Amino acid sequence: MAVFELYECFFFVIGRIIVGLYFLFGAYNHWVHLKTMGEYAGSKGVPAPGFASAFTGLMLFLGGLSILFGVFTIIGIIILEVFLLGVSFKMHNFWTYQDPQQRMAQQVNFTKNMALFGFLLMLLYLSHWPVSL
Repeated sequence: MAVFELYECFFFVIGRIIVGLYFLFGAYNHWVHLKTMGEYAGSKGVPAPGFASAFTGLMLFLGGLSILFGVFTIIGIIILEVFLLGVSFKMHNFWTYQDPQQRMAQQVNFTKNMALFGFLLMLLYLSHWPVSL
């Protein structure tokens, strides 16, 4: 293996750890703040908001583990893609806000989620993940 390939592998693994932990941290926040998350989801018209918040926390957890360890990556990525699409358009619908500050905050979250969605689409392209279980 050439030196450049070792660096590529190293950077990919470091990036994978960061992204996996990002989603795992999101899962942790969903569960630790389940009541608050459920109340917010309810205010956005989500049916069974407590269950929905717990379930989306599970989606983040499974997807985050998948990316972190490189196991069942296609399934994990699809779970995260479904999560991001649902949450982005339902919970961060910035175009419905009149208050400029609230609109901007929701727009930041929406565009962040769309960037993550695009990143996950790129990961689907990879057939082999180095240093995976």
